[in-house]
Amino acid sequence: MRVAQLGSGTPEIAVVAGVHGDEPCGVRAVERLLDDRPAVERPVKLIVANEEALERQVRFVDEDLNRAFPGDPNAKTHEGRLAHELVTELEGCLSFSMHSTQSHADPFAIVNGVNETAKDIVPQLPVAAMVETSNFAEGRLFSAIDTIEVECGLQGSETAAENADRLTRAFLTAVGALPGDTVRRDLPVYRLTDVIRKDQADTYEVFVDNFTEVEAGAPFAAADGEAQVAAESFYPVLMSSNGYRNVFGYSAEKVDVLESSASAD
Repeated sequence: MRVAQLGSGTPEIAVVAGVHGDEPCGVRAVERLLDDRPAVERPVKLIVANEEALERQVRFVDEDLNRAFPGDPNAKTHEGRLAHELVTELEGCLSFSMHSTQSHADPFAIVNGVNETAKDIVPQLPVAAMVETSNFAEGRLFSAIDTIEVECGLQGSETAAENADRLTRAFLTAVGALPGDTVRRDLPVYRLTDVIRKDQADTYEVFVDNFTEVEAGAPFAAADGEAQVAAESFYPVLMSSNGYRNVFGYSAEKVDVLESSASAD
């Protein structure tokens, strides 16, 4: 784990990259901040988390780090020990954690709960949606540390790296670490409701777009050509043919739209 800092004092803000070793976009954003060394109005901790997985260019070494929190200093796995070290390092910080996905090109935010911090900060970020995932938060960083996660774009793409830089600077501006103003956006809010599992097969297909409502009775995916049909309407989130080994993604419900005018009042 690599730890650096912008500004002097004890940070209450942290930026986390490289939780997964096959998602380098956030690392690029952190490295650019370290190269630029912008003057900050609040100290910021910068962390590149799973350096060993990044070096191997794999998602994880022993287990998914973002399912291993709060970790254990005596864990048998690399990520179990690393999770404990990361939680210790982030104690007392509001953290911004960057990821990328195989399912959706446009950035969106993921939170453990739609609390006042999320409602204040996330609409100031250049994201298309906010996803509340408290029913599926076990083992994730935000189950242990106050965290806003962002999916920056398609895994391994240059666009995801550019988005990560833009998102990080918007976050640091929103929390008062960088000078300047942000733009508030009307922001749809979704809540994950279930996992969409997939059977063992040779080929998988997805017929729907993330965050676009699927009507009851509509086919949304297929395994070896056998279609899965929606029993009831839902919004797909993180849906992709091969992003996860055992699931297509998640179903969600749309619960709110945070309006920019209301957020500014």
